[in-house]
Amino acid sequence: MRRPDTADTPATTGAAATAGTPATAGAAASGETAGSADTLRTRRRRTPPAVLRRAARALRRPDPWRRGPVFAALALLLGLLMALHARIPGGAKNAGSLVETFLPWFGLFVLPLLAGALWRRSAAAAVALVLPVTVWLSLFGGLLTDKSRPGSDLTVAGHNVGAANPDPAGTARDLAASGADLLALQEITPAAKPLYEAELAKTYPYHTVRGTVGLWSRLPLSDTRPVDVMMQPPRALRATVATERGPLAVYVAHLGSVRVNPRAGMSTAQRDGGAQALAAAVAAEPNERVVVLGDLNGTVDDRAFDGLTGQVRSVQEEAGNGFGFTWPAGFPVARIDQILVRGVEPRSAWLLPATDSDHLPVAAGLAW
Repeated sequence: MRRPDTADTPATTGAAATAGTPATAGAAASGETAGSADTLRTRRRRTPPAVLRRAARALRRPDPWRRGPVFAALALLLGLLMALHARIPGGAKNAGSLVETFLPWFGLFVLPLLAGALWRRSAAAAVALVLPVTVWLSLFGGLLTDKSRPGSDLTVAGHNVGAANPDPAGTARDLAASGADLLALQEITPAAKPLYEAELAKTYPYHTVRGTVGLWSRLPLSDTRPVDVMMQPPRALRATVATERGPLAVYVAHLGSVRVNPRAGMSTAQRDGGAQALAAAVAAEPNERVVVLGDLNGTVDDRAFDGLTGQVRSVQEEAGNGFGFTWPAGFPVARIDQILVRGVEPRSAWLLPATDSDHLPVAAGLAW
């Protein structure tokens, strides 16, 4: 028997290996392709339900538009309250007047609502806050800029000097130093009247006092008389001031006080009656140029003054800088001391330095 040639073994083995490798690889590739196709078909069969389940979970999960519904609702209510303040019924507690007196401060509620929206990461609440911000800016945004202009012909000032003022003479000196041509004072007591007259006589040669209100002037006064605002002693007067540009009708008034009680609400009957009487007097005034100065115990936003503000304009709104709050002097929250005009042009409006009164003095520059 011939012994196998050892040289043939590697060749045979190599040939077999060489011949078998492509077949094996092809079979493996065919198996992998078939497996991939089966897996793909399986995934395709399973994909729609999985996507739907994930979508359903996403819908159930709170997102920025679904968070903070309470803050969003409160923001909308705040905006509607400010926008529709005139429609709030007065009722026995005068809720409408109370809201309108402090209406500018309602803008502060935006800050905690914004903080709540950020805390809850609520896009809905943040968008809802656009409404109160827009309403507030439409109502009061114009007061945030300085609208004063140079070129006034006459300076007027008014001040509730305070019945409890411990230094009437000092208050009079401070007011005389303001440079006002006309000075209207309210809440003059019988004891303080001689002190005001003595201190102001050097600066103002003309004056008239009726009851608790008075007018001091650098220019001649005539046709002075009390105005009935439904209070005694008289708390309003009317005078004609002789200016270089012609006669000017000046009204000085101190309307009835307002009382706020948690149970009874806002008591305004006496003030409201005086406001109507003052509005009627101004409406009957034949002079086309009119200035009203005084403590009206209310803001020009208050519906009680619609009859008056429909005839005259606020110098603070026309030519002031800021809100010009006057009461209480220590921390003013409302402008209840007013200068209102008709037939003349407000050029500037500002607050004078505080005195010993609980009100801040107001001043304005007027032009023809």
